[in-house]
Amino acid sequence: MYGISQEIIDRVVARRGRLHAYETIEAARTALVVIDLQNYFMKPEYPSSVPAAREIVPKVNEAARVVRSRGGTVVWISTSSDGAEKFWSVMHEHLLTPQQERGRRAGLQPGSDGFALWSGLEVEPLDLQVTKRTFSALVHGSSPLESDLRGRGIDTVLIAGTVTNVCCESTGRDAMMLNFKTIMLADALAGKLASAHVAALSGFIENFGDVMLVEEMAARLA
Repeated sequence: MYGISQEIIDRVVARRGRLHAYETIEAARTALVVIDLQNYFMKPEYPSSVPAAREIVPKVNEAARVVRSRGGTVVWISTSSDGAEKFWSVMHEHLLTPQQERGRRAGLQPGSDGFALWSGLEVEPLDLQVTKRTFSALVHGSSPLESDLRGRGIDTVLIAGTVTNVCCESTGRDAMMLNFKTIMLADALAGKLASAHVAALSGFIENFGDVMLVEEMAARLA
């Protein structure tokens, strides 16, 4: 199931008494949070492109249509590198080569081609668009996402986008620890490596929340 091993599924069931933590989802209190489907991560010419991310776009759009149609909120998250060499110096000075550091700052500058959302996404005027500064959209100082969600009475977060085991997992874990019910949408997420994608889903369902397909989420969305 989702590539997750039977051993982990058995441990999840033993721990919570069932596989899925959330059998019903209240649409009006739910937000689909779509992370980093920007040209920088989508277009083949960018070094950080994720080929699998282009493949999940139909599922992301399907999830967005379902959530909207039932009264939920859709949020498109974009990463900005503006000023990152200062506020995130550990990342930029120590975890990237000078060439990669320059490429990241240039590619994710607001207003650049890399910063723009992928053209195949069905973004609607009433959707929220939020800019984040670090991997997690919910860590302190990264974005206004938490206050946006609280202000709308949201208590459930569905995570989609890329990269599964980096920004998506980071945001999902923080959402759970901020007391949001959190569900990773397995077929609306993409990693650079299938093994890393599955590992992130495995760790998430065991300790942080739920993992579902878009179809399974839609069936539970009341």
